[in-house]
Amino acid sequence: MRIDTILTPERCFCDLPGVSKKRFLTTVSELIATQTQSLSADHIYSALLAREQLGSTGIGNGIAIPHCRVGDCDQITGTLVTLSEGIDFDAIDSRSVDLLFVLIVPAEETDEHLKVLSALAKLFHQDSFCEQLRQAKTPAELYEIATQT
Repeated sequence: MRIDTILTPERCFCDLPGVSKKRFLTTVSELIATQTQSLSADHIYSALLAREQLGSTGIGNGIAIPHCRVGDCDQITGTLVTLSEGIDFDAIDSRSVDLLFVLIVPAEETDEHLKVLSALAKLFHQDSFCEQLRQAKTPAELYEIATQT
């Protein structure tokens, strides 16, 4: 999987304030909705929150991959975010999270959802990749680093 097929420079954000998991999900839902015509912020937020209630998407080492399937979504949509300060995301290692890749997938694409999640988890388990993302100072730099792989 190539990240540039699901991520755009406009959906990369550096040093967003985190505050809390719910506040982050609200903010990122609003940001995604401004970039996609078919999705509402409320719908995205509800789907992401429902998924988090099943279990945290914090995969450890300060990384989370919040994801959900949404009926109104017409294509797999990724958003890459670094936070100015880590937030409690109930991650498996109890570390606060400061690097997130949010994934919104059409409701009917269950197999593709799992394939993309697997590829993202593998990518975000590479320490050097994650450190480079954390060092990015602009959204353009964040996008460039993410799509080099």
